[in-house]
This record gives sequence, structure tokens and C-alpha cells, in this order.
Amino acid sequence: MNRRHLLVTALGLGLTTNAVGSPVRLPALSAADHAWLNTAPLGAAELEGHPVLVEFWTHGCSNCLNTLPWMKLVYERYAPRGLRVIAAHTPEFPSERGPAAIRAAVERLGIRYPVLLDPDGAYWRALDNRYWPAFYLFDAAHALSATRIGELHAGEASADEFERAIQRLVSA
Repeated sequence: MNRRHLLVTALGLGLTTNAVGSPVRLPALSAADHAWLNTAPLGAAELEGHPVLVEFWTHGCSNCLNTLPWMKLVYERYAPRGLRVIAAHTPEFPSERGPAAIRAAVERLGIRYPVLLDPDGAYWRALDNRYWPAFYLFDAAHALSATRIGELHAGEASADEFERAIQRLVSA
């Protein structure tokens, strides 16, 4: 079993360490390294002391679009209670790379939460991600608390369990 498979397996089981036993942490965000839509750049000061949900998506991914209602619901419910949401737009195809196309998609889709532009996949690699959509939930100290890969829909067991993890963090 290789390191990447061990990490995915560990995350799928809800563990908070990578294959070598180190805690998985929220990667640092730098305004110099990333552009943002719908917000000023989010950095350590804006995220400090708050739980953070990172979603990896791309506007050409049907699974990502199918999850959009759940993401909007989570943002509406938990952002006022302190959850910080970051939708990391990491393109899969060249047609998904242009900032103008991403901005148009964000507007067309009615996305109001912060969108991090990750055109070269640097943030994607920082979390050793491999899937669209993928969700990483970090506690207020920015240690990985839970993760999900694939579509999430309100009323389905996986999404409801993940939402309960969010509830626990915003209530803590």
C-alpha cells in the first residue's frame, strides 16, 4: 500500500494523521500566492480561532455542481456561527482555468462564499487531494477533523454525518 493510498484510507476512516503519523493541518494561505473571488484574501488572521471547511471543486464538474445545494445550505447555516468556508477552485481541464470563466460561473451559480483560485493546483497538492468534489473540515486549531469525497446531499447519511461534525465544531 503506497503513502497516498494510506492517507486516503486514513482520511476515509476519519483519522486525523497522514501515513507517517503526522497531524494533517490546514495549509497556509497567502494573498501573494492565490487570487480570490467573493472576498478579500483570507489568511491566518481571518481564519484564526474558526473552524474551516475547504471544498475542492471545478465549475465543469457535474458532481461538484450536484453538491452545490448542500454547500450553499452549509454556508447559510454555519457561516453566521463562525464556520469559514473556502471553495478551492482547482481546474481539471484548460477550459476551467480562466478567471473570467470562473467568475462568470460563480455569479451564474449564485455562490456567495469565498472562492480561492487554485489554477496550478498548489493548494490541492498541499492537502494531497485527488478528487472533485472533496471536503476537508478543520477544527478551530486548524487540525483536520473530518473529510468526505464525492457528492453530498442533505438527507443522505454521509452528508448528515459530515454536517453533524460541522455542528460540533461551531458549538465548541
